Amino acid sequence: MLHLGLDLSRRRLDFHLLDEQGATVEVGAAPPDVHGLASLARRVGGHDQPVRAAIESMNGARFVHDQLELYGLDVEIADAAKVKGLAPLACKTDKIDARVLAELCRRELVPAIWLPDPSVRGDRERARFRLHLVRQRTRLKSRIHQTLVAFAVPCPVSDLFGKRGRLLLERLALPEPWAGTLTATLRLIDELDREISSCERELRRLGLEHPYIPLLMTVPGIGWVLAYTIAAEIGDIARFPSPRKLAGYTGLCPRVYQSGDSDRRGPLSKQGPKYLRWALLEASTHACKHPLYRERYQRTKRRLGRQRGPRVAQVDLARRLSEAIWHMLTTTTPFAPASASAPLAA
Repeated sequence: MLHLGLDLSRRRLDFHLLDEQGATVEVGAAPPDVHGLASLARRVGGHDQPVRAAIESMNGARFVHDQLELYGLDVEIADAAKVKGLAPLACKTDKIDARVLAELCRRELVPAIWLPDPSVRGDRERARFRLHLVRQRTRLKSRIHQTLVAFAVPCPVSDLFGKRGRLLLERLALPEPWAGTLTATLRLIDELDREISSCERELRRLGLEHPYIPLLMTVPGIGWVLAYTIAAEIGDIARFPSPRKLAGYTGLCPRVYQSGDSDRRGPLSKQGPKYLRWALLEASTHACKHPLYRERYQRTKRRLGRQRGPRVAQVDLARRLSEAIWHMLTTTTPFAPASASAPLAA
């Protein structure tokens, strides 16, 4: 068995190949494209031994993983933060990183991350792309509001981009170039509206066949968009043995610093996917008004004061929602509060 450490950068892929005794077999670099990875697979395959490889998690690592596995290599993607904890380096270069990964692979110490299958990756990309478009539209709308403020134009309508708001914008007599940028911004907003509508139709169609989405939509504060996002980011619920593991995966748990009698809590770890955190926090802004969670939310707010209270109470509620989601998805039952005789719909 040979052990291959891979360090990926923008223009090349450094590799270090070790044998079972830890002796170096081959060192080099290859282009991180389809042809370069095919050439690398042939080089390491020429030693006529099975190969296990490890590469740090980063943008592009999954492409390297997929391509090399097509050629028969056993590839793991290592958590970059955990690799740094296992093997801190005083001198860090791409070649040294590749050697460290090869050594961790040889000693079976690679902190491998879970890799979703292509269908889950597709679901994540669709939900994330919709969120990206919505954020771009929000930025454009904020720019128009800033233009009105700059020219002291009042906004008497509740929706500046509704029918009455559009009439108001059409009657504005702004000087150039602000008038031109306003027209161009409205045109971009209309185009983004069409793209977002198209994405949402696709999400609705695919969501009808997902087993998790109907269950998630029974949770207070979760509609079909958040349900699709949460289902895509969680993937397979069976990989979380307890609700605490799922809550930890969300990154909504505080960091813990313990030494002897000292036990302190720091800021949120933010270890998991940021889109899952966003979806749970978005759901908590609506769930805090639900009868089941309202008292807990208000109690936490009062205890911590006006400055920190609302934010901490929202995070606490998001963790509670993640724990409820774990129980729902593992037992395949709709949301039902404790001591309730029937499921409670959102």
